[in-house]
Amino acid sequence: MSESDNIDLIRRFCATWAALDVPKILDFFADDAVYHNMPVQAIQGKDAIRGLIEQFVSPFERGDWEITHIVASGDVVLTERIDRFIGEKNTVELPVMGAFEIRDGKIAAWRDYFDLSAWTRQMS
Repeated sequence: MSESDNIDLIRRFCATWAALDVPKILDFFADDAVYHNMPVQAIQGKDAIRGLIEQFVSPFERGDWEITHIVASGDVVLTERIDRFIGEKNTVELPVMGAFEIRDGKIAAWRDYFDLSAWTRQMS
């Protein structure tokens, strides 16, 4: 895939979070993908990723991921984002830096860097 194809893939991935539809989100991943929210342990495989995402989004009704910057170099796409999770009880707004490695049109690795204390503070 070209760099522009890789950027388009990640833009579509980020937009998919609006509905918090976990099966549609998982469609973007390779079966052996690695997902690492840097404040916690990395996980591998769609089943593990599904479990973490379900836990992560369960208090929310929708997500709004604003991409402020996106760039690709080969099969790597970097995003600077503001991830907003909107629920009945609260909204979390989190600045995030994400790194995605693309293989055969799927996300093979995803690393997000953010301040865990900002998440925790907004969830309480």
